[in-house]
Amino acid sequence: MASPKFEGWLGKSPESVKGKMEWGSFEPKKWTEDDVDIEISHCGICGSDLHTLKSGWGETPYRMDVACCVGHEIVGKAVRVGNNVKNVKVGDRVGVGAQSRTCQQSDCPECSTGNDTYCARNMVNTYASFYPNDEGKSMGGYADYNRSNQQFVFKIPEGLDSADAAPMMCGGITVYSPLRQNGCGPGKTVGIVGVGGLGHFAVLFAKALGADKVVGISRKADKKDDVLKLGADQYIATDEDKDWEKKNARTLDLIISTVSSAKMPLTGYLGLLKTRGTLIQVGAPDGGELPPVNAFTLIANGVKIGGSATGAPWEIEEMLKLAADKKIKPWIQERPMKDANKAIVDMDAGKARYRYVLVNENYGKH
Repeated sequence: MASPKFEGWLGKSPESVKGKMEWGSFEPKKWTEDDVDIEISHCGICGSDLHTLKSGWGETPYRMDVACCVGHEIVGKAVRVGNNVKNVKVGDRVGVGAQSRTCQQSDCPECSTGNDTYCARNMVNTYASFYPNDEGKSMGGYADYNRSNQQFVFKIPEGLDSADAAPMMCGGITVYSPLRQNGCGPGKTVGIVGVGGLGHFAVLFAKALGADKVVGISRKADKKDDVLKLGADQYIATDEDKDWEKKNARTLDLIISTVSSAKMPLTGYLGLLKTRGTLIQVGAPDGGELPPVNAFTLIANGVKIGGSATGAPWEIEEMLKLAADKKIKPWIQERPMKDANKAIVDMDAGKARYRYVLVNENYGKH
């Protein structure tokens, strides 16, 4: 198949996050025989898209001739497959997440040990990154087509709906990986801080992995019914539940924090951990600032704070299989791709319950 026509929603300045993306054509990365072209049927809206559009995590490489097309929760059909690609064939239903390529070298400390997401040599994100060897800029999934390296293109299992699978490609794996890496399973009690797009996935996956008890933690009580319906066993509203720190002290083995705020009560959260417990931060605020922590908060109970990015290819495949086997059903709201500008404004306003997924009305019409 010849190269398809690549068109999508283009950000051209930080003002784009205010619903000012423009639909237009763009040049994908140069084709190599390691690549897959995907006709996009669905693309989830991730908080990362908003941070990138407004240059919240650093300056986004906007250029008038090569704008930024965000979106890294992509599902669609493989329509062109390079000769070197082993895991995908034309016609397969596939997905792409937040990364598109790493160095993949056998002597890389990360890529050689199943930690590809932390590769320090060559990390190409699905959008707003540049490929080596002058292959061009990566462009994301608010579009009709995506071109990505085979390393992070995955077949979607049968039984998993495309609209449900799309937000798993970033939102799902961002919480699945730290749950899996930190021993979530039978015998464990797990707290989820911030029950939004990421947090609601964390509740679903913590239960699917067999945690004995899952506790949703948020500021207000207005999400309590939702969180319990998702499968949580308890809910803590930190702004409304009196003495929540004392009443729940040392009850959790693991906390996954999805909150992106320098004002969150981090010391209080750490007090919920059992001795030797762990808090993993996955929420990434603009500028990266977190609340200060007194050393004795860590020392007195032997607790740990860590961080986690998304997930390596083997983890993504494992997550998708678990989701299909356990029939995990995220809470999503489908929005037309043509209304992407309105959808990102609503996302920024916190209206999603709990993940928006863009549905491409052009899919199958080319």
